[in-house]
Amino acid sequence: MSIQIKYIKNNGSADEERIVFEVTKDCDIGYYLVCDTSYTSDGKVSNKLRHPYWFPDKDVKIGDLVVLYTKKGTNNSRVNKDGSTSHFFYWGLDKTIINNDNDCIVLIESKNWTVKGVKG
Repeated sequence: MSIQIKYIKNNGSADEERIVFEVTKDCDIGYYLVCDTSYTSDGKVSNKLRHPYWFPDKDVKIGDLVVLYTKKGTNNSRVNKDGSTSHFFYWGLDKTIINNDNDCIVLIESKNWTVKGVKG
C-alpha cells in the first residue's frame, strides 16, 4: 500500500471526526476505499463493512497527508510549510461513525475491479 492510516482524530465529534492518512509512496488516492466496522468478540475485524467511501481520483505525493472528515464538506487541498500537501475529503455523513471503542477503520487498496450492470 502507498498510504497508511496515521490516526483517528476527535472520534464521536460531529464537526471534527476525521481519519488522517500518510502517503508513503506517490500514488492515485482513487485506488483506495475506506469503510468502518468493529471488532468481533474474539478481537478480529468484523466482515460487516459499513459506510464505504471511495476516494476520487487524485494524485498524491510521498509525505502528503490525506484527511477524511466524516461530515459533509467540499474537498480541497492546501500546501504545508514543508512543501507537502494536505488533501481534505468529506465522507458526507450526517452523524459520527467512530463513536465506540470497538469501532475501527478498514483501508482497502483496489487497483483491479470490474462492474456489471443488471441489464447488461
